Amino acid sequence: MFSGIIETQGTVTAVKDGAGTRELFLRAPEIAPELATGDSVAVDGACLTVTGLADDGFTVDVIGTTLSRTVALRYGTGSRVNLERALPMGGRLDGHLVQGHVDGLGHLISTRKSGDFWLMDFRIPAEVDRITILHGSICINGVSLTVNALPEPGHCQVGIIPVTWERTNLGRLGPGDPVNLEGDLIGKYVAKLIGAHLSEGGMDLDRIRELGY
Repeated sequence: MFSGIIETQGTVTAVKDGAGTRELFLRAPEIAPELATGDSVAVDGACLTVTGLADDGFTVDVIGTTLSRTVALRYGTGSRVNLERALPMGGRLDGHLVQGHVDGLGHLISTRKSGDFWLMDFRIPAEVDRITILHGSICINGVSLTVNALPEPGHCQVGIIPVTWERTNLGRLGPGDPVNLEGDLIGKYVAKLIGAHLSEGGMDLDRIRELGY
């Protein structure tokens, strides 16, 4: 489990492609000394297992569904990634509850400066859009963010404060670039339970949304 509060950025120093797998070598001297083989680390919001260690970095393997559902195939030498270690039991929970299970890819529409912060607009897929609410939480490239606006279905806007802009890779994105998205965990369960309950009575989630619930 993660919180969406990025600890540091890492740099991809090497990529090794195999048959349906991709091994990433990540330089991250700020957290590498505290890692152990088998630990979980969220890499741009995707929960991956540490498979090897070095003094200033670590390796992870990306396979199967994770390759198809995340931005991992776009990584090359020099790519900057957001990193967060798993939460310790009993630790402080900032951000929001994040599993590190990417629901799909979003794409940046635009970024604009507004005073001392930035507004970023993203196109998000239906499976994320249906559980995203105004002023709720969404995880973008592993970053816990508050939904600032939902201008239309499939369109989500978030605000980025200076410390987040500086400490994450969001500021490196250009229009059309893909991002990892994880929808709100609580929203997923609520949608599932309500959908199952109301479907028994002849009403589904699409109808619920039409009614404004």
